[in-house]
Amino acid sequence: MSALAAALHLAIIIGGGPWYRFFGAGERMARAAEAGRRYPALVTLGIAGVLFVWAAYALSGAGLLMPLPFLKFALTAIAAVYMVRGLVIVPLLLVAADKMTSFAVWSSLMCLAYGIVHVVGLALLWSRL
Repeated sequence: MSALAAALHLAIIIGGGPWYRFFGAGERMARAAEAGRRYPALVTLGIAGVLFVWAAYALSGAGLLMPLPFLKFALTAIAAVYMVRGLVIVPLLLVAADKMTSFAVWSSLMCLAYGIVHVVGLALLWSRL
């Protein structure tokens, strides 16, 4: 799942301004990408890099890659980040529901789903990690 998200971020770099807009990066990032500035691509590439590392850790935890350092800690931290990112929408909906975009809601739901999958995977494999 993290690898797919990482690949999507790479596609956004290639897609340029319209893709930044569609995926909710904001008008400022979209315009900067359209102007040929490096900042949007570097930020998006950084996010993709983190997501690829997280994918490697997930594959390592599943036994499909060699054991990576600090595997249990890393997988726990990754699951926590996904869960927090997914749940952050709840207080925002209570405080500023009128300012929520559909992208904010959908991306939070996606992160929550990723987090739940990671938590379930951790629970199932905890003793073997």
